Amino acid sequence: MHTKFKKTYHRQRGISLFIVIVIVMLSGLLALWGSRTALFNEMIVGNDADYQRAFEAAQALIQDAEFDIRGERPDGTACVPNPAKPEICRVPDATANKVWIPTEDKEIGDILSTLDAATTKCINGICLKRTGKQDFWNDPTTLNSMMAAGVGARYGQFTAAEIGDKSNPVLKVNDSAKPTQGGWYWIEIMPYDNNAGNTGLITNGSNNLSLNLLPSLAYRITAVAHGLKPSTRVVLQSTFVRQKMKN
Repeated sequence: MHTKFKKTYHRQRGISLFIVIVIVMLSGLLALWGSRTALFNEMIVGNDADYQRAFEAAQALIQDAEFDIRGERPDGTACVPNPAKPEICRVPDATANKVWIPTEDKEIGDILSTLDAATTKCINGICLKRTGKQDFWNDPTTLNSMMAAGVGARYGQFTAAEIGDKSNPVLKVNDSAKPTQGGWYWIEIMPYDNNAGNTGLITNGSNNLSLNLLPSLAYRITAVAHGLKPSTRVVLQSTFVRQKMKN
């Protein structure tokens, strides 16, 4: 006796296909999330590297300004004027250079008068002490006027500091036609009152504030360095006092 079994057919409902589609979509989303994360991390690293590059350039500009004030080359030797380039070492000559770093008290008055006649109060990176708002770099109009040729100073422009192939790319920009690129520095001349220690405002001030200055000046240096990205900018300031060794 043979028993016949009736074949039963089950309708395909597509649940497996749906699961596969969901898995593929999740895999795609994970891959997209991973790529976006990698892109975001790359962006952060790039911005940080550009900022560090600009920061190092600003530090170099501050140091170059100090060499400019001391009349020295970057290797510490005395800056030797070049007749073909009188701006190097800032030769004290009103014809070749309108202003220079004063070496005697008697020069201060004429130099300050020349600077005061300038629209920006700055000539070739030497400036009067700023009045009003001190953070001029936060005002685009003022900053652009300060970065014009003949107003600010570029790296090595007055110290003959050399820029090699492996130097910071920010410092390599010396083209006056690109004022918003590279770096600039400005030196504010601030007359120092030798009697500051006798005011009685500070205890034992006559000893603490006694400076052997010749000429009687302090300098405030401002350096602005633009990164390779338009949004990157670093501003550094320092105060420099050149004291003479007492005999």
